[in-house]
Amino acid sequence: MMYRMRKYSIIPVMLVLCAGLFQSCKDKSKSKRESEDILTGKLPVLVDQTLLPVIKESADVFESSYPNSSLELMVRPEIKAVNALLADSAYVIVLTRKLTDKEGDYFKKRGIQPKIFQMASDAVVLINNRSSADTIMSQKNVKSLLEGNLSGQRLIFDNANSSTLRFLKDYYKLDKIDPKAISAMKDSEDVMRYISENTNSVGVIGYNWFLKAVEKNSQLLEKIRTLSIENVGEGESKGLFYKPSQSTIADGVYPFIRPVYIMNYQPNMGLGLGFSAFLTGDRGQRIVLKAGLVPETMPGREIIIRDESYIK
Repeated sequence: MMYRMRKYSIIPVMLVLCAGLFQSCKDKSKSKRESEDILTGKLPVLVDQTLLPVIKESADVFESSYPNSSLELMVRPEIKAVNALLADSAYVIVLTRKLTDKEGDYFKKRGIQPKIFQMASDAVVLINNRSSADTIMSQKNVKSLLEGNLSGQRLIFDNANSSTLRFLKDYYKLDKIDPKAISAMKDSEDVMRYISENTNSVGVIGYNWFLKAVEKNSQLLEKIRTLSIENVGEGESKGLFYKPSQSTIADGVYPFIRPVYIMNYQPNMGLGLGFSAFLTGDRGQRIVLKAGLVPETMPGREIIIRDESYIK
């Protein structure tokens, strides 16, 4: 009888302990939600590695402006960045394309409506060694290089999964690219370094990275240059060759222009929304403009679009 009473007396105690533990977990979860908002908390952000310079600068300014925020930039080539997004490694991503319908279905099935904003226009640029005689490249020759039909030269990309490779493949509507005609490095700096040492190759990088080399006054610029690319569109610019610059991107005459998107797949009103608003707002657009790219919305004061005449 005494044993039975002891046994039953334990039950209320266990119930009280379980209730206390449940309430504690609930309070911690509530506290965490309350400590995270559009300007507070920690946020992993997937970034296409060809866009790192401008996004890194933007993230630094954002964090210094909002000390309670912390951004973790997860830098990946495009394909790996998208795969990480679909694996829930992060819910905010910066790319030069939107997700495909198949990729977007993953979030659609979960009832998540993405918030997608274009923040800038960048470009894919071709570079070669200054010792090479070529300073221009026709569209026909670029396509021939990708198909492996132009002997004596190779295209060098920053990564086999790079957005620059995907861009050119889409631009020329190619089903496949000759793997013998291209090589892949680790990143864009490696591409510039390789081209500075080799005269029989053409490098392919994001304009953002070339501008970063200009900003740093890199010694590589003494050995490499951007190529002028043929415009095959309609109008007065057809048949003319244009170097990449802020002005030729803004005017739309440089052929290989690409958008830059900040895409937020957070299911709630979190820091992703705050960072997106910063990038597309006046301060973020000034950073884009200063970096040499073209902002989606021009900042609210008189500005000067830079040409590339100052670049060697």
